[in-house]
Amino acid sequence: VQLQASGGGSVQAGGSLRLSCAATGSTDSSYAIAWFRQAPGKEREFVAVIRPNYATYYTDSLKGRFTISRDNAKNTVYLQMNSLKSEDTAVYYCAAGRIITSTYRYARSYGYWGQGTQVTVSS
Repeated sequence: VQLQASGGGSVQAGGSLRLSCAATGSTDSSYAIAWFRQAPGKEREFVAVIRPNYATYYTDSLKGRFTISRDNAKNTVYLQMNSLKSEDTAVYYCAAGRIITSTYRYARSYGYWGQGTQVTVSS
C-alpha cells in the first residue's frame, strides 16, 4: 500500500484546509486510515481515524474542528480542518492499517505511512 498525502499549505488562523490521502497499490476497503501530526520538537500525535465501516474517532481536543471522511471509490481519505490555530502547525501524515478499536490512536498500529504534508498556521 502506498499513501500520498497532499493539501497542506500556509493559512491564517481561523482559516481552513482540506488534506487528502490517496491510497494505491494493494488497497482494499478493509484498512483503517488515520491522520497523525508532528510539530517541531514534539512527538507524533494521533489526530483522527476512519474505519472501513466509516466509524470515526478523534483526539478529544480536535473534535468539532476537524472532520475525517473517506471515498472508497477513489481510495481517498480526507481531513477537513476548520478554525485552524497556530498550534495546529505540524507535518500531517496519513497511515493505513488493519486496527482494532483499542489501538487506533497508536502509531505502531499502522503499517503504511505517507510522506507527510506541511500545515502552517500563522496568527
